Amino acid sequence: MLTLIKNTTIVNEGKIFRSDILIENDKIKDISENIELKADYIIDGTDLHLMPGVIDDQVHFREPGLTHKATIYTESKAAVAGGITSFMEMPNTQPQALTQELLEKKYELASNNSLANYSFFMGASNDNLKEVLKTDPKNVAAIKVFMGSSTGNMLVDNKEVLEELFSKSKMLIAVHCEDEKTIEKNTHLARKKYGENVPISEHSNIRSEEACFKSSSLAVKLAKKYNTRLHLFHISTEKEIDLLDNKIPLGEKKITAEVCIHHLWFDQNDYAKKGTLIKWNPSVKKSSDRKALFQAMLDDKLDVIATDHAPHTLNEKNNTYFKAPSGGPLVQHALPVMLEFFSSKKIKLEKIVEKMCHNPAICFKIKNRGFIRKGYYADLVLVNLKKPWKVKKSNILYKCGWSPFEGQTFNSNITHTFINGHLAYKNGKFNEEKKGMRLKFSR
Repeated sequence: MLTLIKNTTIVNEGKIFRSDILIENDKIKDISENIELKADYIIDGTDLHLMPGVIDDQVHFREPGLTHKATIYTESKAAVAGGITSFMEMPNTQPQALTQELLEKKYELASNNSLANYSFFMGASNDNLKEVLKTDPKNVAAIKVFMGSSTGNMLVDNKEVLEELFSKSKMLIAVHCEDEKTIEKNTHLARKKYGENVPISEHSNIRSEEACFKSSSLAVKLAKKYNTRLHLFHISTEKEIDLLDNKIPLGEKKITAEVCIHHLWFDQNDYAKKGTLIKWNPSVKKSSDRKALFQAMLDDKLDVIATDHAPHTLNEKNNTYFKAPSGGPLVQHALPVMLEFFSSKKIKLEKIVEKMCHNPAICFKIKNRGFIRKGYYADLVLVNLKKPWKVKKSNILYKCGWSPFEGQTFNSNITHTFINGHLAYKNGKFNEEKKGMRLKFSR
C-alpha cells in the first residue's frame, strides 16, 4: 500500500518546509520535494501542515473497571480525532495494574480495541516492589508512583519503599507529586471555615503550591541521590520550576518534567465560570503560575506537553466540592489548544511539535516514533491552520460527553490522522479497519 501526500508543509525537527511524503504500508518511505509515482492513495496537502503524531504520555482511559466513564476504544477514538497517535495510560484502573499479569491484561484489551498506539504504566504501591522490579523496560513505558493522594492503595508514602524503588529501579520512574499530609492539613482548615460547603475556588489552596513543591522536591532529591531516571508529571506551580534544568540536552537529562494543557490554559479565575469541571489534581492555580509554566515550557525547563486526560461523567462532576472527582477529558482538544496559542503568536509550530511529538519520544526512548523520518512509523497528522470550528456537544467524542472547552472556537482543524500508515481519521470520519500497535522502547 502506497500513500502519497503532495505539496504539504512539513513541521519537523525545528524546520518548516514544503515537501511530498511517501508512505509504504506502515512506515515513511521517502520525503522529497517532488515524488512522482503511481500511489494507491494521493492526498493534496497544498493548504495543510503535516506534523508527527502527538504522543500523550499521561492519560486515564478508565478500562478496566470504570467503563461508565470511558473505555480504551472511545478515548483512543477521541485521541485520534485530536491528532494524538500514541498514548501512555495510567495504572489506577479497577483492578489497579499492580502485578505483571494485570498489566498484560490491559495490553490485551488495547490490542483489540485501541485505534491509537499504546503503552501502559506499571503501578507502584507500598507493598509490590518485587512485581515492579520485574517490569520489562523494552515493552513498558515506565513505573508510575503516586507520591500524593490516590485511589485505593496506590499512594506510596512509605519512605523506605521510596528509597528502595529509586535505588533499585532501572526504569524511568514517573511521579504524581502532592504531599498528602499538607493536603490533609489544608482540608481540615477549609472544613473548619466552610463546613461541607467548601467553594471550588478553595481547591488551589487545599492542593496548594506547598503540597506540590514538598513532594516534587523529595522526588528530585531521591533521583539525585540514586541517579534515577525521573519524570515529573503535571508541574503546576512556578516554585517547582526552580527544581528543573534547561542547560542539559534532553537526551542526557536524568530529570525531566511535563506540563499539562489545562495548567497552560486555565487559572483560578476560571473556577467562577467552570466550577468543578476544571477540578484537577494537581489543581489549577494562580494566573502567575500559568504564565510562569508557559514561559518555562518555552525555555525548555518543562520538556513535554501532555493532557492527564481523566474523564468523569457530568453527574459525577456536577457535585459539591468534596463529592466531585478531580480530572477531565482533554485528548480531543489538546492539539487544537496549542495551535490556538500559535494563532495568537504565543508559540511557534516548531516548538509545539518539539514538546508534543519529539520530546515524549526522546524522554521515554520510544522506538521509531515521534519524528518524520525515513523508516519511522507513519504516525502523521495533517492540520488546516485556517479552518475555525466550535466545540459543542455534537462534536465531542469522549464517552462522558462533555468538555471544559465547550463553546470555545478554535482556529485550527485536524483534517487527517495516520496511525502506522493507516488513514484512521479524515475530516470527521473514521476508518477502524486497523488497530494501533504496542509501543516499543530502545532501552
